[in-house]
Amino acid sequence: MLDNRPTLPPEIARRRTFAIISHPDAGKTTLTEKFLLFGGAIQMAGQVRAKGEARRTRSDFMKMEQERGISVSASAMSFDFRHYRFNLVDTPGHSDFSEDTYRTLTAVDAAIMVIDGAKGVESQTQKLFEVCRLRDLPILTFCNKMDRESRDTFDIIDEIQQNLAIDVTPASWPIGMGRDFIGAYDLLHDRLEIMDRADRNKVAESIKIDGLDDPRLADHVPADLLAKFREEIEMARELLPAFNRQSVLEGHMTPIWFGSAINSFGVKELMDGMGEYGPEPQIQKSADRGISPEEPAVTGFVFKVQANMDPKHRDRVAFVRLASGHFERGMKLLHVRSKKIMAVANPVMFLAADRELAEEAWAGDIIGIPNHGQLRIGDALTEGEALRFTGIPSFAPELLNGVRALDPMKAKHLEKALMQFAEEGAAKVFKPMIGSGFIVGVVGQLQFEVLASRIEQEYSLPVRFEPSQFTSARWVSGPKAEVERFVNVNKGHVATDNDGDMVFLTRLKWDIDRVERDYPELKLTATKEMMV
Repeated sequence: MLDNRPTLPPEIARRRTFAIISHPDAGKTTLTEKFLLFGGAIQMAGQVRAKGEARRTRSDFMKMEQERGISVSASAMSFDFRHYRFNLVDTPGHSDFSEDTYRTLTAVDAAIMVIDGAKGVESQTQKLFEVCRLRDLPILTFCNKMDRESRDTFDIIDEIQQNLAIDVTPASWPIGMGRDFIGAYDLLHDRLEIMDRADRNKVAESIKIDGLDDPRLADHVPADLLAKFREEIEMARELLPAFNRQSVLEGHMTPIWFGSAINSFGVKELMDGMGEYGPEPQIQKSADRGISPEEPAVTGFVFKVQANMDPKHRDRVAFVRLASGHFERGMKLLHVRSKKIMAVANPVMFLAADRELAEEAWAGDIIGIPNHGQLRIGDALTEGEALRFTGIPSFAPELLNGVRALDPMKAKHLEKALMQFAEEGAAKVFKPMIGSGFIVGVVGQLQFEVLASRIEQEYSLPVRFEPSQFTSARWVSGPKAEVERFVNVNKGHVATDNDGDMVFLTRLKWDIDRVERDYPELKLTATKEMMV
């Protein structure tokens, strides 16, 4: 962020690594599609609920996502746009999967916040925004669905400023709305952008205008809309802060573009904005020092594990954000947690649902490393330095259910499946000290359905989730003798998670208070930093 940073090597400087965040249904997947379309990664954008297999959305490849029309797993896509290399990490907007999204936000340098022109700032947007806030991520805002009846432009901007406590500066200004929406005026480049309703995959035409008094505006904009537009712009210039790139990079100001993703309108300007004003790869935090992208040694961390991306092979792909260096295929890297050297023979890059072997990658890129469970969330890979990356959260689950296989002979298979999902971060799996079953913890109810359907599809193992007596889980830490004393008394409440760490399963808030009173030296925590 600071001006005295060294200039980055051109390959690294042209990278923009960002996530798109929004409330479900604000149009995030559609926007992702259009990014890929304009980046030349796909020829024809599919809609989430498309007809026929031919036009399925390209970034949602799990069967369940296609059936329900929601994105449940964050996927990463890389593509070139102008002279930039965009690494776009898609995040699930559905609140039941927010933990996955929080983790994804540790791996990006900026975020695009999509809001619905009619609904404004919704609850999930607010939550995700808070996370970006904690990390001072620069945020660009896209107000979508302007081709439908939407709220007054000043209202929307005002709501963002009030609810999210961030300065908003218009990068474009809409002309008309709903049926009368004809386009937007690009304030940063003095251009009029006209929307073409006939062809949704066509980029809007833009007309260069010299300032707002240019008589040519009247050739393209009906008189009543033009008068209203000029009046609004004057008010906007008086009331709203002027664009300031430094402020945007520090996360204090967000530029807002208005458009309609489904009509491909305003998307190009947003992409240009990410290229021109978005941050280049940033310094990543580790326990001991900041890691600068221009350092020659390769370092990276795993922020997501996706199991069974290819159902024909039980593979797991660990998504790794490269923090520094120039990675080349076949490199041998130290896996810090196990202290073993890993030869990275088949790293992949994702172009929507297609993967390609990555011959090389640079700081800021996201690569997938297929492995058989060695890599977990939070793991560091380096050229020898024992680094620990910090800040990748793991949250206490809010819902705890027991699980059993409908075929009792397959209990072993169930254990394997659950461990795999635990390592992927899709759920917490606890093995109680007493009894033979497992307790599965998730953040939202929908995750149980997703798990049940994935266990059945990927392991052909029908399972049933059943309510358990427990309502929450806390990780236990403290002096060894004290932990042992605690465990002996509370055997029925103690379990271990998939890393073997001690967890206290509780029914009531009172249980937690009692432990804090009776065992002052123990620490009960609701999150666990995922690291070595």
